[in-house]
Amino acid sequence: MSKTSQQNTVTDANGASVIHTQAHTSGLQQVPQLVPVSPGGGGKAVPPSKQGKKNSFVDRNSDEYRQRRERNNMAVKKSRLKSKQKAQDTLQRVNQLKEENERLEAKIKLLTKELSVLKDLFLEHAHNLADNVQPVGTETTTTNTENNGQ
Repeated sequence: MSKTSQQNTVTDANGASVIHTQAHTSGLQQVPQLVPVSPGGGGKAVPPSKQGKKNSFVDRNSDEYRQRRERNNMAVKKSRLKSKQKAQDTLQRVNQLKEENERLEAKIKLLTKELSVLKDLFLEHAHNLADNVQPVGTETTTTNTENNGQ
């Protein structure tokens, strides 16, 4: 069996060289091999959105170009307005929350003072009750003694 092969090198649209090998040996398949164009093997990868586009000169006076530019300009304006509106809404919400926070803090201070006054009243009342209450046996004895003395 003899092995003979041919290689054809072709540069594709992305700038990569593709080597097609034809083998005349039975049972072998053709396998394309990718080989970088530059010896360094580097190069920028082309994004999928730009793979099908030509890198040719764009006629800036054409109607298609003007329409694309106008659509893009409108989209940019719309995006900037939307962003500006969102920033204004956020600032307004921040101011509302600050005001609400100040009101709530003032209410906390008021309720804390009220609680302190009520605690003091309760403790004073409890202290007065403790001073006025005497054991039952001693109260009766003093009352009887006072009545007998009259």
